[in-house]
Amino acid sequence: MSWTNNTAEIAGLDAPARALLGTLTPVEVPKGAVLFCPGEAVKGYVVMLSGQVDVNLVGPTGRDILLYRVEPGQSCIQSTLGLLGGDDYTAEATAETAARLVLIPRDVFFALIDSSPAFRRLVFSAFAERMQAMMQLIENVSFMSVESRLAALILDRSGPNGCLHMTQAEMATAIGTAREVVSRRLEKLARSGCIAQERGVVTILDRKALNQVVRGAAF
Repeated sequence: MSWTNNTAEIAGLDAPARALLGTLTPVEVPKGAVLFCPGEAVKGYVVMLSGQVDVNLVGPTGRDILLYRVEPGQSCIQSTLGLLGGDDYTAEATAETAARLVLIPRDVFFALIDSSPAFRRLVFSAFAERMQAMMQLIENVSFMSVESRLAALILDRSGPNGCLHMTQAEMATAIGTAREVVSRRLEKLARSGCIAQERGVVTILDRKALNQVVRGAAF
């Protein structure tokens, strides 16, 4: 059975578009693989079938910030921008888990954009959704304190048991700051009784207090 039948967004396209996409073969990507780097030309549009790819912006000092994650059903705005605008990649994409994806080559992408209104709507809808998320990231980094962003991260990424399994370096990348800053803020949250921490694990002790930190209340 073609991969196009198992992907909700693609399965809803018109028959000619599905037939053209069905000629493409999914690719298996191992965990840790780098899919693209700054300065590389965009080769095509990516459809994620399984797994997770993180797209990071890397600064001149080597510090990076997580721009967005690509999971099944989501688009890569760097690829879309490169295809539509002709620019090279400005960020780096790394497979955070083993992933399965389909690369729609540039010529096939534009053939579908021209011939399939449903595919065109799919691309621009995903692009708009990702742009909204990027605007939220800019707003958070610009107007939320490090403490608020860190508390929001802990609340958002913790599991049902209230535990977050991330290193301090990963947290720093996710909220756009330095690891040393995260370390100090975690110690402060722990002293206030909001969390408990041990190597690689943060446990929520007071969810209400963390929500107050997100809203900018002092702790």
